[in-house]
Amino acid sequence: MSRLNRDQLIAAATENLGATPDPSGNADLVFDRGSIVVAADANDFKGAFKRLKKNVDGYRWALINKEDLFAANTLSIGSKAGMITSDGTVLKNADIPRKKA
Repeated sequence: MSRLNRDQLIAAATENLGATPDPSGNADLVFDRGSIVVAADANDFKGAFKRLKKNVDGYRWALINKEDLFAANTLSIGSKAGMITSDGTVLKNADIPRKKA
């Protein structure tokens, strides 16, 4: 599979995962397993995990290209976010959501 850009990742997630745009705007997409922020390349990872950590409640996922797993993994530490590909492959499970104080 070739590397997908942001628009291609969103289109594939919409088709394969049944994801829809997030009406709150906190994430890019939502689906039955939580909220998704799209990170198409290494330049997007830091901002995506920061956005997931600060703005998204519940289960949170970063939608990435499979080839980017090792580059994204260290940035995901402490975010409770999982990583998923556009075909639904879970690369790292999302942790149980934090309880809000």
